[in-house]
Amino acid sequence: MWNMIKKHFNNHPERLKVARTLIENGLNTKNNKIYLNKIEIPPIRIARAAGVDRRTVNETLNNINKNQKLKLIFEEIRPAGHSLKEIARHLNLGVIELTVTNAKNPGIIANTTTILNNANLSIRQAIVDDPELAPEPKLTIIVERKIPGELVPEILKISGVAKISIY
Repeated sequence: MWNMIKKHFNNHPERLKVARTLIENGLNTKNNKIYLNKIEIPPIRIARAAGVDRRTVNETLNNINKNQKLKLIFEEIRPAGHSLKEIARHLNLGVIELTVTNAKNPGIIANTTTILNNANLSIRQAIVDDPELAPEPKLTIIVERKIPGELVPEILKISGVAKISIY
């Protein structure tokens, strides 16, 4: 998906910034307007976030509406939801963040969750960065309590896991 968007805006880097801001934030477009779910977001706010002017946002929206494939993507995209990562410590939850060598390696999520399950840790949330959008994609898992340190060497043995951070 991202490669198609990049190719479409290849000659317009400022518009690509707008498209990236929309995608990264799960903002959708309908009738040349931008929405966070049902909340309309003014173009000037997107312009500030993307580091462009308001006209560039409007040009990007017009461009998206003229391309049927892009229009479908941007009309249907939604935010992934809330993340407990930043507030986990206040809720006495455990967070493990895996940086991977190759996000396309099969089994990283399955093997990690099996190890956590075997340690009797119930998973509250799992968030995976899109490897096309994130230069260093991560798998973040939030569990019901602090993660025991002895799980680290076991998780590091999983093929494709480069490093681990525990919060």
